[in-house]
Amino acid sequence: MSPTVRGLGVDLAAYERGSGPPVLLVHGMADDALGWTPLPEALAGEARVIAYDRRGYGGSESPEPYTRTTVAEQAEDAAALLRELDAAPALLCGRDLGALVCLDLAKRHRSLVRGAVLIDPPLFAFAPAATQALASEREALEQWVREAGAAGAVERWLGQRRAGAERVARARDAARAFFADYAALATWPVTRGELRALAVPAEVVESPGAPPHLQDAIEALIRQLPDAERASPDDVAGAIQRLLARTAA
Repeated sequence: MSPTVRGLGVDLAAYERGSGPPVLLVHGMADDALGWTPLPEALAGEARVIAYDRRGYGGSESPEPYTRTTVAEQAEDAAALLRELDAAPALLCGRDLGALVCLDLAKRHRSLVRGAVLIDPPLFAFAPAATQALASEREALEQWVREAGAAGAVERWLGQRRAGAERVARARDAARAFFADYAALATWPVTRGELRALAVPAEVVESPGAPPHLQDAIEALIRQLPDAERASPDDVAGAIQRLLARTAA
């Protein structure tokens, strides 16, 4: 089924599969809930899998005008969704910006979180090499916007990541949300001490071909989280299953 739930001032489209302990999937930038296919189906026999479109993507609303967001705002959307669907505590799985959303939920709404699978978490504050890499990427995005408009810039950004045609088509329609997300990458305030205090079972996934500055960010996060393990990039479903087993009541 696909209920509409109220986030932080916006309606969010959510999609459920299966029954059992709740698992919340938080998609990344230039994507939506469809990007998790076929993960919900793979887990439906053992979990209640909830995927949703973050604000500005797919069937979810966004404020007007929508030019900015923060990790905290995205986390409040997710917290409201979990409460409205009576799905807490949930095992979280988030990709890139979605991984930061999961971490913020664990930091500020610990009672809602059972564990977290973090895919390519862009914790760039702890990766010194990220400064130059991100500056270069921002310059490229600005150039692409001038040449091809916002939707064309998103398409080129995804092209560098070898995204499929279906995802590119969906993302072109959500260009405002992508640029709001991109600016939000630097909005999560966290210290090493706060990370060390996040006693949440976690599995961290690094995608094949991750750039060096993202690799550095992932390594820094694994060193700080007290209960984190590295997971295979080809087995996100397995990482979720392991955490379900580790955190079983």
